Amino acid sequence: MSIGTPMMWGVFAVFVAVALLIDFLALSKQGAHSVSMKEAGIWSLIWVAVSFVFVGLLWWYLGGASEEAARQEVANAKALEFVTGYLVEKALAVDNIFVFLMLFTYFGVPAAFQKRVLMIGILGALVLRAVMIIVGAWLVTQFHWVLYVFGAFLVFTGAKMWWAAGQEPDLESNPALRWINKHMKVAPGYDGERFFTQVNGVRMATPLLVVILLIGVVDVIFAVDSIPAIFAITTDPFIVLTSNVFAILGLRAMYFLLAGMHERFHLLSYGLAIVLVFIGTKMLLIDIYKIPVAWSLAVTVVVLAATMLLSLRIPAKKGAATGGAYPFAAKPREQKQH
Repeated sequence: MSIGTPMMWGVFAVFVAVALLIDFLALSKQGAHSVSMKEAGIWSLIWVAVSFVFVGLLWWYLGGASEEAARQEVANAKALEFVTGYLVEKALAVDNIFVFLMLFTYFGVPAAFQKRVLMIGILGALVLRAVMIIVGAWLVTQFHWVLYVFGAFLVFTGAKMWWAAGQEPDLESNPALRWINKHMKVAPGYDGERFFTQVNGVRMATPLLVVILLIGVVDVIFAVDSIPAIFAITTDPFIVLTSNVFAILGLRAMYFLLAGMHERFHLLSYGLAIVLVFIGTKMLLIDIYKIPVAWSLAVTVVVLAATMLLSLRIPAKKGAATGGAYPFAAKPREQKQH
């Protein structure tokens, strides 16, 4: 059963629309430019503040400040579910960030173009997750056993993530990239922020479009991982969707904040793997013992904090650097002048 009423869904939609509009206006005003750590830090704090303003308003609306014990209990429970789901999705989004960094490095995307790519990717992720959450909520409502499928999938994903942690991804053998390279004519160089360009009279996609498409594939993969994780915290569609959306909204700012520090937190993937296994186990035990949401929040915070601190104390193993040669040509051509 959901706490969401038509008015609450409407307020949420307006809240998100206004936030995206402000972000778009800021993006348009600034134009293409490299984002500094200071700017990324400020925007990250803004997005976190916006998320907590929303959950604060939700807590107040549900009766958190009232004198009725029943309303206070509901308000506190839903606020805790939101914060836990938000933190879990925010933590899993860190993996998205490292994959985005790998793609940008591999394709040599100029820093000034990355903001636009990330904004388009985030909009795609919002739409995709909304659809998947609606489908997931319906499945959970109609078929209780789906929770066991989600739980087993999370345990499997966590184990796979643990095994793959620290390994260098091989973009050359990526099926999506091979398909794009085979079915599309891709220009050997960038043409500003354009997605298509003319090379010797032939219309071709620019590498920027290829990166956009691959980010879309990444969004699909990570949505499949993260959507079951939030359903382990709550099955309320309103809390599931709102916590997911607010975690994704600040993804662009968080990327620029963490992009330069990915090597420092080299053990974070192990922490995320542990969190996924824990959440999957929680879901598998749902009919035997319901682990309190507060415990889920505590385990998530402790595990992530511990792996980040250990990352700072334990040096990373030396290995191949992330990134590679531009895959479509031996040497990128100069950008066209207009």
